[in-house]
Amino acid sequence: MSRVDVEHRYIVVEGPIGVGKTSFARRLAEDWGAELMLEGAEANPFLERFYEDPRGAALPTQLFFLYQRAQQIQQMRQSDLFQAERRVSDFLLEKDKLFAELNLDENEFQLYEQAYGHLSLDAPQPDLVVYLQAPVPVLMERIRRRGIAYEQQITADYLERLVDAYTRFFHHYEQAPLLIVNTADINPVDREADYKLLLEQLRQVRSGRHFFNPSPIA
Repeated sequence: MSRVDVEHRYIVVEGPIGVGKTSFARRLAEDWGAELMLEGAEANPFLERFYEDPRGAALPTQLFFLYQRAQQIQQMRQSDLFQAERRVSDFLLEKDKLFAELNLDENEFQLYEQAYGHLSLDAPQPDLVVYLQAPVPVLMERIRRRGIAYEQQITADYLERLVDAYTRFFHHYEQAPLLIVNTADINPVDREADYKLLLEQLRQVRSGRHFFNPSPIA
């Protein structure tokens, strides 16, 4: 039996850029023997241009992500017709509007809303959402260490606004059980003790909102 509780059949890991959500989702899916669904940011041909020119490239970047996620949801729905697979994902569909509101001007956001409204986006609700948090200086350092060239242009100001947007989003989120994790002092991807500590928290969440603020493990 996996070390992850089998009652959780669909887990979403979320959080701002640099917090480690994709790496943790990968490790969790491998440990769980689950299908892994990733945001696939590297497939977006507009993303590098967005970091170079946020104002000029925001709309095509956001629309690409919207249509990409719509396709992923359709694929998930089709597979559900044949088998109830266990899944781990590193994105929530509802989070897409968070970035749209943050990056688009008023007219662009109206166009985005029209496109959103014309898509069939009936996403399955997760059994558990794990929201990873970290302070902006920690995020900046993690982005620097992972060394993706175009991400080095991300500013602390942009991350501050992004972190605030995530905080507001999850303050009102009630669609699924939620575990909010402060990762400032832990590394559940590379440190086994931290990983096991976080897994124990995942096992305990069945409903409602939970907070996990661990101290660093020596």
